[in-house]
Amino acid sequence: MSKNKKVNDYSHTLNLPSSKFPMRGNLAKREPVWLKEWLKNDFYGLTRKEFSGRPKFILHDGPPYANGEIHIGHAVNKILKDIIIKTKTLAGFDAPYVPGWDCHGMPIEIQIEKTYGKNLSPVEVMQLSRDYAKQQITKQKTDFVRLGVLGDWENAYLTMDSKIESSETRALAEIYKKVLCTEA
Repeated sequence: MSKNKKVNDYSHTLNLPSSKFPMRGNLAKREPVWLKEWLKNDFYGLTRKEFSGRPKFILHDGPPYANGEIHIGHAVNKILKDIIIKTKTLAGFDAPYVPGWDCHGMPIEIQIEKTYGKNLSPVEVMQLSRDYAKQQITKQKTDFVRLGVLGDWENAYLTMDSKIESSETRALAEIYKKVLCTEA
């Protein structure tokens, strides 16, 4: 076949599917628009108002550590919980989702030790850990919202909140009084 010979165009003779969906995702441009729309419309808040007073479905979010970037395990965990909450909401339940973060423990202290070394007082470790946890919570929250997880992100619970800490202490005292835990 020579280069100058025109190839017949038969595309108009085919019954090709058509769609209003774009051929490319163009996520870098479209995602910020979606996020802005989700926040502007406050879908979560509207859902809470609409389903208020219906039978409750509570899914307690066993919180991730506030110790770094989210990974695939975090994403799978949050997305599965989000699917459950949305399914229960569509089934007619009042299914609020209050996310949380575990701000205590070794994962955070290990990050502080890696960054600042081992020669810190306990008070310094605690303060640096709190500051680090706050930074990580901000990053993780942004990523979870980007995943489309709906929730009460402005009222998330943090285990480093003094009210949470005191309620944990009271709960542990009750468990101890009822002899439901023993010394090992």
